[in-house]
Amino acid sequence: MTEKQKMPFGLWSSPISPAMLGGRLRLDDAQFDSDGSLVWLESLSGKTALMVKATGSPGQSLDAARDVSGGLKISAGVGYGGGDFHVRNGFAVFASGGRLQRVLLASGLPRTITPEFGNCASPVISPDGSKVLFVHTYEGVDCIALVDSEGKGWPLKLASGADFYMQPTWHPDGQQLAWVEWNHPQMPWDGSRLMSARLSARLNVTGLSDIKQLFGDENTPVFQPEYSADGRSLAFIANDGEWDTLYVLDLLSGERRALVANASLMEPAWAQGMRLFAWSADSSCIFYLKNERGWRTLWSVDLASGQSHPMDIAPYSWVDQIAASSVDNKLVLIASSSKISKRVFTLKDGKQQIEQRSSGESVPSEAMPEPHPVEWPAPDGTVVHGLYYAPTSTLFTSDGLPPAIVNIHGGPTGVRVNTYNADAAYFATRGYAYLEVNYRGSSLYGRSYMLMLRQKWGLVDTEDAAGAAGALVALGLADPNRIVIMGGSSGGYTVLNALIHFPGVFKAGVNLFGVANLFDLMIGTHKFEERYNDSLVGSLPEAAERYKAWSPVFHADQIKDPVAVFQGENDKVVPPEHSEQIVAALRANKVPHIYKLYPGEGHGFRKTETIIDFYESLERFLKQYVLF
Repeated sequence: MTEKQKMPFGLWSSPISPAMLGGRLRLDDAQFDSDGSLVWLESLSGKTALMVKATGSPGQSLDAARDVSGGLKISAGVGYGGGDFHVRNGFAVFASGGRLQRVLLASGLPRTITPEFGNCASPVISPDGSKVLFVHTYEGVDCIALVDSEGKGWPLKLASGADFYMQPTWHPDGQQLAWVEWNHPQMPWDGSRLMSARLSARLNVTGLSDIKQLFGDENTPVFQPEYSADGRSLAFIANDGEWDTLYVLDLLSGERRALVANASLMEPAWAQGMRLFAWSADSSCIFYLKNERGWRTLWSVDLASGQSHPMDIAPYSWVDQIAASSVDNKLVLIASSSKISKRVFTLKDGKQQIEQRSSGESVPSEAMPEPHPVEWPAPDGTVVHGLYYAPTSTLFTSDGLPPAIVNIHGGPTGVRVNTYNADAAYFATRGYAYLEVNYRGSSLYGRSYMLMLRQKWGLVDTEDAAGAAGALVALGLADPNRIVIMGGSSGGYTVLNALIHFPGVFKAGVNLFGVANLFDLMIGTHKFEERYNDSLVGSLPEAAERYKAWSPVFHADQIKDPVAVFQGENDKVVPPEHSEQIVAALRANKVPHIYKLYPGEGHGFRKTETIIDFYESLERFLKQYVLF
């Protein structure tokens, strides 16, 4: 074994380059067609492709995957996106430019089936292939709409009146449907309603009848209604206590049964089209995903006995977007671990098959960092959670304590888990310690933990960020004089507040499109989050003083440490004005800083050239203001 070379922390030669990270594919979703063919969505540098891998005849190998998107950019446009496509009966329907497109998987080009107005998401093709349900939004009004799959008729508004809709689904008879809806000021993880209805046609006008609320309320969120293939049952997940329950509703008797209870099953519904369980083809069992403090496992539960059994998915530690083939119960998931970037992989009879990789996977496993859970007490005594990545290299070692990056996730009702973490890998392999902070208010640690952020956004997340730095020092994991705080979106908001309210704790800050003005956020952001602050901070005008106290823009003159600011020019969630107001204050107070405004980028960076420039610029900033 080669002896490691001594090299200062932060200056290690890393096997991970900015170009490698900029050249990774995004793998967002994967589904099966009715014949077992596999379809997935991938994108690179903002360009998307709907890939089809057709099933082969018995004894023949599968066809190579091919792109059927016809050069169109596939992207749903409701909220944060998601629910980009659906496939059934030999064709796919996908969202592009605010319209739905239909494409045959065997041959041909996409063609438009909805008019050009508003935006759409979550298309779902009916069992007979004749109709498409979808979520539509136009001028701030959302609905569940219906269009014939050939696009010969004008779309019809089926369900309306609620502020938001998601996850529409068909019963196998093609006449019943279910969906989830909710109203302001709730977010979908605060409380939502599971609805069902039946299509009715009177005087050639299609509408809904027998509309029912099946579950959920303002304080009980529901997630992912799915009918069984035999049409007898409707399954869904609900957070109706500290933890979650997977329910099965008998449609004939009306009996509701808790199939899996007291488990962490649900994720916050930040996007359309999220899937956390799938019915078997014969309706005898459900395959589901369970969270265990940042690790996710795959299980099957038998409908008759209620017994659950784990399924082996090693070497992966995080999987999502599960789907099951209606032909043979083959499963497809998007899978990864701290050492493996995202893959599309299938599982059948315990045998795994990699269908697509997001990267060349050229870095050996032993050269990649692996997270370890850490905990520390908050000022109120609550245990705060984090994932710690130690500096990792097969070639280099250093004396003393490493510099550290304390990263704050977005949301703020988000979470960091043991999936592939490009930032952690990039910096840990250069000799930085890296800590992901799952502050009070993060998901997957129980409902009580998540609710701790209510009326206290800006306070408890900032306290926990400072606490994370203190924990690293107390545990002997980082140099107390070289700790950096970094975060994006709501995480950037925490970065700015930490630099303001906890001076001297951090050597520098890195703010990616962070919220700076809570007042502006109420009127300048998208519909999905325009009332989010009601629960996080309080309602206006009553909570105006709290808004001012925790808006970084009003206190930016207290920032003294260097700050790197990165912003997308086309960001509709946190517009550039937030970053520019902070930069103006830094400039006026002669605080060392850099500001990068990226053309063509929104809330998060997609272009290869942007990603490369971001990592190169950030590394130069850290060398100048933290290492030396």
